Amino acid sequence: MEQEVLKIKYHSREIEKLAYIAGKSDWIDLRSAENVTLKKGEFRLISLGVSIQLPKGYEAVIVPRSSTYKNFGIIQTNHMGVIDEAYCGDNDLWMMPALAVRDTNIQVNDRICQFRIQRHQPQIIFEETEQLGNPDRGGIGSTGKK
Repeated sequence: MEQEVLKIKYHSREIEKLAYIAGKSDWIDLRSAENVTLKKGEFRLISLGVSIQLPKGYEAVIVPRSSTYKNFGIIQTNHMGVIDEAYCGDNDLWMMPALAVRDTNIQVNDRICQFRIQRHQPQIIFEETEQLGNPDRGGIGSTGKK
């Protein structure tokens, strides 16, 4: 398996160190580095307590955990955050932009989102054509409900 080294600066001694959940996923959980109380409809950038230097040619994708909405009643306002390798300074703190859909309390060390790294997309050239030459699948939602 290919390995990459990520330099990480922790801005909080209270959060657990980043690690894989062995054998379950290649996504890595990120934790709240602060206690947060939000009322329904309030927005807040929640500190994740880390700054990370990504390898050249990579970016990080941050998304909510599957249980974040159920457990905390928040949604990530950008739905998917992308951090490129240029965001690597000592004070380039990773954050989660969160909107509360109900009154909620988030504690230091609560797992609220997750990330993975991926290579940058290759340079794309668009070749215009009148026909793609493939069968139509039937439109959006054509695979049905079940």
